Amino acid sequence: IHLIGSFFFAFFVLPRHSKNRPRLFPPTALSCVFSSDLHSNTSPAMEIDSPLPNGNSLAAAVPLPLNPASTVASPAPPSNLAQLAESLKLEHQFARVPFEHYKKTIRANHRAAEKEISSVVSGVSEAAASDLSKDDAVQHLTSLVSKLQGLKRKLEEGGRTEHLQEQRCRARLDHLESADAENMVDWSNTRLKRILVDYMLRMCYNDTATKLAETSNIQDLVDIDVFQEAKRVVDALHKKEVAPALAWCAENKSRLRKSKSKFEFQLRLQEFIELVRADNHMGAISYARKYLSPWGATHMKELQRVMATLAFRSGTVCAAYKVLFEPEQWDYLVDQFKQEFSKLYGMTVEPLLNIYLQTGLSALKTPYCYDDECPKEDPLSQESFRKLALPLPYSKQHHSKLVCYITKQLMDTENPPQVLPNGYVYSTKALEEMAKKNNGKVTCPRTGLVCNYSDVVKAYIS
Repeated sequence: IHLIGSFFFAFFVLPRHSKNRPRLFPPTALSCVFSSDLHSNTSPAMEIDSPLPNGNSLAAAVPLPLNPASTVASPAPPSNLAQLAESLKLEHQFARVPFEHYKKTIRANHRAAEKEISSVVSGVSEAAASDLSKDDAVQHLTSLVSKLQGLKRKLEEGGRTEHLQEQRCRARLDHLESADAENMVDWSNTRLKRILVDYMLRMCYNDTATKLAETSNIQDLVDIDVFQEAKRVVDALHKKEVAPALAWCAENKSRLRKSKSKFEFQLRLQEFIELVRADNHMGAISYARKYLSPWGATHMKELQRVMATLAFRSGTVCAAYKVLFEPEQWDYLVDQFKQEFSKLYGMTVEPLLNIYLQTGLSALKTPYCYDDECPKEDPLSQESFRKLALPLPYSKQHHSKLVCYITKQLMDTENPPQVLPNGYVYSTKALEEMAKKNNGKVTCPRTGLVCNYSDVVKAYIS
């Protein structure tokens, strides 16, 4: 198979005397290896004074918050300043994205000005070297003046854009400087809205994200215009159009080359595949000569494989080449673009919301969370959170932490857990208060069981 690909690439694409023109390539075997990691951990234990009638049904709700910065059951951090310092460490993307966009705008304006000025200078030199009549000279100079006026308008527009982006950078720095222990709640609320806008933009809910940013007055603190640029490329790729993506690659060619990106090469390969799919073989060969041959020195194996599709066609049943014609290849290009786009602007590939949620879920995940009897108060009882926490390790907790279902307070030595005859666990304070109001009777809020307070059993957390 690879021999066929080598033949097509060598004799139809590479120039006859190219130093990259191969001789013969031996066939190679392809293999895919799939591996999975199994994680195991032990469930937290709890000792009780005496065995329960249905000890296997012992359950305690553990509704710990996802965000460690805003806990309900756990005590407050020793220092708000330490908490603030940890929060600011996560704001790298917040400060870098507008700065990268600002630099990109400056470079684009500089290139446009250089191009227009070079054109005008060249026109003046040509006019000076040629023997023009008075009318022709006036007409030529008038056209040059029009070019300069157009350049002036572009520079003024570019200057306004640069000024707006400069203001955005300043607004973000001011926002970071305004964070202190006194206004931590307001600052955290603003950060939460920024994270939600970031998630909506990444999921292509641009209109909703814009509305939230406007109503919260945080337009300068979010990257709507940056993601709109990405959305145009993503929408085009979903429509199986590569022109906007190729234009984006040309616009950022130098930076993509520095990062050794293969995205443009993948786009060219997909265009070649589409020509083969349409049975336009001569057009595919011409396209390969023009756009794929420059990549031969660094991506020969991929080129050999793709060139072999000229022999196998789009209806092939050979798995190694059938996959190249699958519609999922366009989804792969979308994922590749998102990765390159994020790398270019210094953004995380995953949405910030997922990262923050996973940070909290990593402290909550235990084997019991995936049990059918997992209480609904546990965030990991929801399937969406379970999927998000699937790649995370189990929480390394040496001691169990129980939160009372009634009071939502942490159960500890001062407020120990009590076990009802049906196996459900509640805090001592909650059951004592209930017993005082009901003549020594306590009622399980989840099952409706009524018993005497003297029937409950004290439990010990280990």
